[in-house]
Amino acid sequence: MNHKRLLMIDDEEAIHTVVKFGIKLAAGWEVLSASEGKTGIDTAQRELPDAILLDVMMPEMDGIATFKALQANPITAGIPVIFLTAKAQAAERRQFNDLGISGVITKPFNSLDLPDRIAKILNW
Repeated sequence: MNHKRLLMIDDEEAIHTVVKFGIKLAAGWEVLSASEGKTGIDTAQRELPDAILLDVMMPEMDGIATFKALQANPITAGIPVIFLTAKAQAAERRQFNDLGISGVITKPFNSLDLPDRIAKILNW
């Protein structure tokens, strides 16, 4: 897998730590961080990551609102987004897929397997 740069948007610091550790160790990819939607959108515009890992349940601006804002912006609309969520029910998955996201990874996950899962979803 080539060097990739991901943006992680999640309000839980522990998730950032686990994701960064696993992705860096297993794949050597760079992981940028944002702890809420608005900051994540700004970071995505400025840094143009190869993909975005986006938590669904966040205060203020949730993952769905953040995703819609990213899609509405011509600068970030082409960046693939993978939702990270504890909601794994079929109805939620259908709703997420209907939005046009690239994939869903359910929490909890093995951080060392994360690069392979991301690469599979995005056909890297």
